[in-house]
Parts: sequence; C-alpha cells; structure tokens
Amino acid sequence: MKELIRYIAQALVDHPEQVSVHEIEGNQTSVLELKVAKEDLGKVIGKQGRTARAMRTILSAASAKVKKRTVLEIIE
Repeated sequence: MKELIRYIAQALVDHPEQVSVHEIEGNQTSVLELKVAKEDLGKVIGKQGRTARAMRTILSAASAKVKKRTVLEIIE
C-alpha cells in the first residue's frame, strides 16, 4: 500500500524526491501519512479534494483485497 501511494503521488507532483510516506500499523487498520513539498500540496489534494478522494478510493479497494482497512492522511 505504501509503495502504491508513493508511486501515485510522485507522478502528480513537481518535486517527486520530496514525497515521503510513513506507515503506522495497527491490528485491523493502517494509517498512511503522505508528505509532499508545500508547493505540491494542491496538486495532491486536487480541486475540491477530488484527487485525494480518488487516491483514497484506490487505496481502499487495494486494502480490501488483503482484508485490512487503510486510511490516507495528507500531512502539510
């Protein structure tokens, strides 16, 4: 899951070297914290949050396959 979000985020931003994903694992749920450069934050979130919502949808579909819940948080 971590590599999937990193791959998508690096394709969207102008500074892919500044993309970092940190995973916090629990028993049933994992939290992925996505951090990008400040000027790339708008590109990752998208208009009215559409890009972020699409990333969360892809993540939930992929995590359902392994029967685990994964939450994406975008850190400023």
